[in-house]
Amino acid sequence: MKAVAVTPGLQVEDPRSFQDTERTVPIPGDRDLLVKIEAISVNPIDTKVRRRSPKTPSGSDVIGWDAAGTVVAIGKGVSHFTLGDHVYYAGSIQRPGANAEYHLVDERIAARMPQSLSFAEAAALPLTALTAWETLFHNFQLPLGLDSLDRTVLVGASAGGVGSMALQLARVLTNAQLIGTASRQESSAWAKSMGAHHVVDHRSSLIDQVHEVAPDGVTDIISSQATDLHFSEYAELLAPRGKITILDSPTSVNILELKGKSVSLHWENVFTRPVHQTSDMKVQGRILEDVARLVDSGLVRTTLRQEIAGINAANLRTAHEVLESGTQIGKLVLTGF
Repeated sequence: MKAVAVTPGLQVEDPRSFQDTERTVPIPGDRDLLVKIEAISVNPIDTKVRRRSPKTPSGSDVIGWDAAGTVVAIGKGVSHFTLGDHVYYAGSIQRPGANAEYHLVDERIAARMPQSLSFAEAAALPLTALTAWETLFHNFQLPLGLDSLDRTVLVGASAGGVGSMALQLARVLTNAQLIGTASRQESSAWAKSMGAHHVVDHRSSLIDQVHEVAPDGVTDIISSQATDLHFSEYAELLAPRGKITILDSPTSVNILELKGKSVSLHWENVFTRPVHQTSDMKVQGRILEDVARLVDSGLVRTTLRQEIAGINAANLRTAHEVLESGTQIGKLVLTGF
């Protein structure tokens, strides 16, 4: 089968960073689906893993976590899928990635993709939808409907993949006030289209801007990037007993800034359940089923913003360059081998 391999530790400009290659089609294990990949999406985790040295977490040089495709074989323990099902999923960072013609995924973390979407539109959703859902409803325990009227959520980098899904899910399923951050007119407009009630500029001081629309501060914060830069502002903005979820890997934050208000800090790693084979691992499949229903009901839409035809080394290099530029709005998807 065709696959795209990476050489960990190289910069994206290096021609050796991505290489077209041939690999053996994998054989499904007990709970595995063998999926013929139709579309893959690129996320910041892809660029981080590619830049790692000397190897990836899985030990494989094929990365990629976000895929949509068709089930072509199943393991003997599979009970929820049949051949021909169209599925979407994020996968596990400790297994070879989806930048290949065929890919294995545990059935418990996959779901049938929304019927109203193309493969490309569906591939844009899984990783960011799971991250947003786990943050909002597991970490923040945000109540559904009117019970969340007293909550104000600040969504950092709200025009990105996770931000876009967090805004949509919170807007549709709760009555929380939603404040996004963005730095350009285009990204601000996108965040508002995703559900933000207000958008503030994260290039300037957040405190005054947020207090203009939320005088009492915010109850919850999603920090997906630049946490080191904004952490002290977040600590000041958070209400007593508030919650913050961090997605990136800050190196210089002082968590004691949260102690006086009894603020709780959460980490969010979408791969925790599949990597550690937790007893509730199948929750991720159920989340994706719920997201599919919301999409097919017209309540949530794909965050696909840019589509590139052809899953190959050259196009993946281009996709990684776009992500590393920090200007991507929504999601970028590659389709077809």
